[in-house]
Amino acid sequence: MAGFLDNIRWPECECIDWSEKRNMVASIVAGILFFTGWWVIIDAAVRYPSSEDLNHAFHACGVFATVAFFMINAVSNAHIHGDMYGDCCLGRTGARLWIFVGFLIMFMSLIASIGILFGAYLSTGHLVAPRLSVFFQNLFIFFSSLVYKFGRTEDLWG
Repeated sequence: MAGFLDNIRWPECECIDWSEKRNMVASIVAGILFFTGWWVIIDAAVRYPSSEDLNHAFHACGVFATVAFFMINAVSNAHIHGDMYGDCCLGRTGARLWIFVGFLIMFMSLIASIGILFGAYLSTGHLVAPRLSVFFQNLFIFFSSLVYKFGRTEDLWG
């Protein structure tokens, strides 16, 4: 599953060689998505400074999503497949466990942000916009993690 974007063929354009720029484009797109996620929540925190509008505990979802982003992308696909020349701490099983825990934390933070969003609809007197920003922050971080993990190639020179 790590290379499912490898078989996608883009329309050929003679002016740009995308094969050599794939890592750069994936890194830029992932960075923009990650930045946008944090920008959304910072804007909501500035716009709604009171704890009644935007509870400060809601920021924990974004922090956990950021930690999961680094956990997921710390493990290369070669470690997961067992293609590395040297062993890591626990070998292939440890790398798979590490990335599984990273994805688990990422999905938990996304599900928690969905719960925070729907909590505004179920209770009266709460604003929806700050809770919507918590959801979009986690959604953007989730997509940036996927783009950065699966959008790049891991060859040595590219």
